[in-house]
Amino acid sequence: MALEPVNDELPSFRLDGRLAVITGASEGIGRAFALAYCRAGAEIVLVSRGRKKLLEVQHSVETAGGTAHVICADLSKIDDIRSIERGVSKLVRSRDLAMVLVNCAGLAFTKPALDVTEKDWDQILDVHAKGTFFCSQFFGRLMINRGYGKIINLSSTWSASTDLGKSVYGLAKAGVSYLTAALSTEWAPFGVRVNAIAPTATLTESTSRSFRENEARAQRLLSRIKLGRFAEPSDLVGAGLFLASPASDFITGHTLFVDGGWHAGS
Repeated sequence: MALEPVNDELPSFRLDGRLAVITGASEGIGRAFALAYCRAGAEIVLVSRGRKKLLEVQHSVETAGGTAHVICADLSKIDDIRSIERGVSKLVRSRDLAMVLVNCAGLAFTKPALDVTEKDWDQILDVHAKGTFFCSQFFGRLMINRGYGKIINLSSTWSASTDLGKSVYGLAKAGVSYLTAALSTEWAPFGVRVNAIAPTATLTESTSRSFRENEARAQRLLSRIKLGRFAEPSDLVGAGLFLASPASDFITGHTLFVDGGWHAGS
């Protein structure tokens, strides 16, 4: 059998002609992705609960020369997810845009298993599991109709390792990783790639506050990261650009650990 000619062109990490919908975009990792994606050429839809912070991110995107739309929504509520569906459907109508969804909305949560309440359980699972699933369901349908798309879920290092107080959060993130593989299997025949990023402890507003309040826990977590520091949102941007771009078109169903060596040797 004759070999096909080798394509020696470098893969593109640009996002021109793509509409990237980013949940949890008002701060932290979601905000970092929004700014990076706009610089790479994508049009952005910013989704989060807080309008004030979203407008600040929108201003930053537009100052950088990008285009950003704002949708306020609580990902734990199906009606709010439907509002995202309506807003994005209007944006893409009659436009030839490749779709990217980043399921970044989430809540940091650490509590001993014996102290977890039903309210805690519902809050964490509603955002991380229900929100991720139903956002993916809508955008998966849209991408299948277009024959191409990328979904990037935010998992966690705790999806694959245990830690004190992380029973419910780890369970939710393990579900995200499983969902990533399951959806990739169902939707690969239609050109839809589904992957996840699993960061280690990352310095955001909420985690920084938590670490200040419990320095002993912060030092214990830090001791597990081989590179000797916590992640910054900017440390995840490279993985996010890669998985959203044509450079990763032959990758699906994968959870990429960006953990500073947390799992090395474990």
